Amino acid sequence: MQNNFRVILAKKELTITDVSKATGISRTTLNSLFYKRAKGIQFQTLLALCKFLNCDIGELFEIDKEVV
Repeated sequence: MQNNFRVILAKKELTITDVSKATGISRTTLNSLFYKRAKGIQFQTLLALCKFLNCDIGELFEIDKEVV
């Protein structure tokens, strides 16, 4: 699965701090997503990110077709 969180933040010129302050998601959670260390994500967190970043889940995370 491809995590595009870092790419989306760069395109929108946002920082982890910006996202954390606006969504209430902890910096620890956002750092683990940004540095691709996260093993999972809660639906509530996913919804908050998509809403704030104005993107779909498929833009935030993509499935590698070669892996499936």
